Amino acid sequence: MFQHCLICTDFSDGLHRLADFVPDLASSGAKRIVFLHTVSAWQGDRAIKVDEGKIAAAKERLSGALKSIPSGIEAKVEVLCGRPTEKILQTIEKYQIDVVFVGTSIHSLLEEKFFGSTSLELAKSARVPLAVIRPQLITTYTREELSLRCQHLWRYLLIPYNDSEAARYSIEQIKTHVQKHPEIAPKQCMLLWVVDDGGRREVLTQSRLKAAKEKLEVVKAQLEALDLEVNTEVRQGNPLHEILEAALYFDITAIAIATDPKPNLLSWAAPSCANEILRRSWFPVLYFSPS
Repeated sequence: MFQHCLICTDFSDGLHRLADFVPDLASSGAKRIVFLHTVSAWQGDRAIKVDEGKIAAAKERLSGALKSIPSGIEAKVEVLCGRPTEKILQTIEKYQIDVVFVGTSIHSLLEEKFFGSTSLELAKSARVPLAVIRPQLITTYTREELSLRCQHLWRYLLIPYNDSEAARYSIEQIKTHVQKHPEIAPKQCMLLWVVDDGGRREVLTQSRLKAAKEKLEVVKAQLEALDLEVNTEVRQGNPLHEILEAALYFDITAIAIATDPKPNLLSWAAPSCANEILRRSWFPVLYFSPS
């Protein structure tokens, strides 16, 4: 699904482990794999001397990426000095990246507005999708497990859908990426619509369930036209609970979501199912930036 991957790590998120699995990442379709670590040039609001020792140590920790590179695959290690978000955006442009791996989820959005967050800044600034992977997940994998995970990053996508602007945007983004690289498209997709009854009368709930099934069939046809294997399911209950339960039941490899493609200050602070998935999902999340 993606050929040019940027893997950002601060060495506390576990993503640096992927440097030893470049051949496995390549088998999932990646042709250019760039590892990035940033070293701060500031202490508070004061510029400090660049620590060349830290830069050398970081390059050494990521050096595994430059060993046993398969033919036709490009692997790079970048250790840069400066603000993480700024350097990530520069690296995206330099290497024509089409997906960025980050190891920290987006927590309370309002909270991060005050304390700053690389993930949140990227979510608002980057024009490419983010692959958000929990540190607690990747750090517990054995090498054998991590090898398999790297080979099947996008094998089976769970796509929550409710016909909102954000949901339609995620579908359009998936279609765009599949059309761009059909040879490495996901093997399967699961379209899931969760009807939150919210105490409504049974007749009204049944009507909404029927409408959801009909709309999912339309989206299913669009994805099947791209030679994707598509399953659909309509559930009733709490959206977050049902989405995470479905991800477990159907052996999902990643959950694909988006937020409003035309966000404003309030939309970043307002609670939403997508924000809750980013905060609480233990599954890898493929997040399509509204940029």
